[in-house]
Amino acid sequence: MLKNKHILLCVTGGIAVYKAVALVSKLSQAGAEVKVIMTESATQFVAPLTFQVMSRNDVYTDTFDEKDSSVIAHIDLADWADLIIVAPATANVIGKLANGIADDMVTTTLLAATADVWIAPAMNVHMYDHPAVIRNIDRLHKDGYRFIEPSEGFLACGYVGKGRLEEPERITELVERHFSEGNHSEPGILAGKKVVVTAGPTRERIDPVRYLSNFSSGKMGYAMAEAASRLGAETVLVSGPVGLEVPAGIRAVQVESAADMLDSVLAEYATADVVIKAAAVADYRPKTVHGGKMKKQDGDSVIELERTTDILKTLGEQKEGQCLIGFAAETDRVAEYARGKLERKNLDYIIANDVTAPTGVFGSDTNVVTLFGRDGTEVSFPATEKKALALKLLRRIFGGERDDR
Repeated sequence: MLKNKHILLCVTGGIAVYKAVALVSKLSQAGAEVKVIMTESATQFVAPLTFQVMSRNDVYTDTFDEKDSSVIAHIDLADWADLIIVAPATANVIGKLANGIADDMVTTTLLAATADVWIAPAMNVHMYDHPAVIRNIDRLHKDGYRFIEPSEGFLACGYVGKGRLEEPERITELVERHFSEGNHSEPGILAGKKVVVTAGPTRERIDPVRYLSNFSSGKMGYAMAEAASRLGAETVLVSGPVGLEVPAGIRAVQVESAADMLDSVLAEYATADVVIKAAAVADYRPKTVHGGKMKKQDGDSVIELERTTDILKTLGEQKEGQCLIGFAAETDRVAEYARGKLERKNLDYIIANDVTAPTGVFGSDTNVVTLFGRDGTEVSFPATEKKALALKLLRRIFGGERDDR
């Protein structure tokens, strides 16, 4: 699938360098031609010779070591690449790139690049959560770089948390998808667009051990985020608490309450081109949140509720050119309520489903929906696996795809 594709792998210093060796192997087995640039720190973990053997190409470590006098190496490599991957990407190189610093072969080449650049961070969980690192990642997102989210697990430092370099198999799969999209009739229909997707339930605390929530699994929202990414978008997933793995290449923001989700979406809204609100947000929250566990009492108990802020309505009121897409999970009069919400909340599209149907209930792997548009669009989709359905919906909305079977 990657035959004749040129992949430039930039390897920076961290214990996860050993995974970069496996990545070179996987990409090469898939047919790609791989060239490697290493930072000096990276060579302390794995010798350049290892990458040379695996890639069957020279390995570059020094800006001033010109292996071919007829070209300038860092410019030639930048021009050669169809895709550039920085893996593992340390906090240091992320900071340099975010601030335009070019003081070694890796950063000099990256500044000269015109190909897509994907960054796969790997670092201690606390480093990954540091405000400076978050700020630098956000800046690079805005500059058009894509990120391969690190996974959670046991880290070399002994901590357990988010910071592990994504597995080479997953990165290779993402690269294959990236290039395979170019073989479809609608390549990159969301390329250059920033898409924000909300997913999952919210939790509204009653006390330290209890909360109000709903049965949303987040599967449809995660499918929409993955589909947007596959179609070329810079994708931000704002997710309530679910047990799903974030798809590779997507920036995830984890939230708990409706207020958290509102704040996180508004923080992305001004720079978003599309917002897809698939989350099942609580309409009400306890008016009083108890600081200690509520003790059992004789007889009944009453919890007074207050309205949460309507996120979709707020986005509709503040809309300045964004395409706003909502979901309507209903139990009766589905079309009537969906059309009403479309107008009332100033949406461009709404995707409605009857959650009482056997194939549309919360947690199901399939969904039956109808797409309604402000332009008069009304298209029904039969029971379809959610990932496939998400692609059909986005192709229908943004690519004019008419084959909705």
